[in-house]
Amino acid sequence: MTALNEDPLSRLAERTRHEDPRFARALAAGRPRRPREYRHGVTWLLLAAALALFGTGVALGDGLLIATGLVGAGAAAHRFDPDRSRRRSSRRPSR
Repeated sequence: MTALNEDPLSRLAERTRHEDPRFARALAAGRPRRPREYRHGVTWLLLAAALALFGTGVALGDGLLIATGLVGAGAAAHRFDPDRSRRRSSRRPSR
């Protein structure tokens, strides 16, 4: 009965080692970090800077600053997507 319970866990462990070996090593060592796709410190700074540009553009009535702020906010918001790297790698042709 114990072998039946361990089989799904060992498959899960093997899958984790295959998909994210660095995370699996850190988990085995007892000090895992949050996956990279969920760390957004720099992204929040980019979004704040873009919104500051947008606000300055509105206050000054400068269309170029408004446009730059909107484009920057869109680019920063795109970085919040956790599956960004998976989608990019799925477009590559297989060898």
